[in-house]
Amino acid sequence: MIVSVRTFAVPLALACIVVSSSAFANCATNARGETVCGNGQTAGGYNPNTGNAWKAQKNQNGVTTTQTSKGGEAKTKNGKGVYKSPSGKTCYRSANSQGCN
Repeated sequence: MIVSVRTFAVPLALACIVVSSSAFANCATNARGETVCGNGQTAGGYNPNTGNAWKAQKNQNGVTTTQTSKGGEAKTKNGKGVYKSPSGKTCYRSANSQGCN
């Protein structure tokens, strides 16, 4: 029996996210097919269309750090932030501008 890697990765990635933190209160599947769990301070989810899982955590200063299973990381607060891609590219968004290096 041949099982595709993508079919197996979906439940495995989601299980890892949900089991990794008992702080998650509720999980739901949204209109785009993404499964999202969260409690206001921590959140996580999986997008079956891209195969990307993510987790986010808000610190005491209100900065949300989001990490993806593909290696990306974003730090955001009040609509402003910095994103670092797995390839090393850095992008930012401020109140007055946005761009990447």
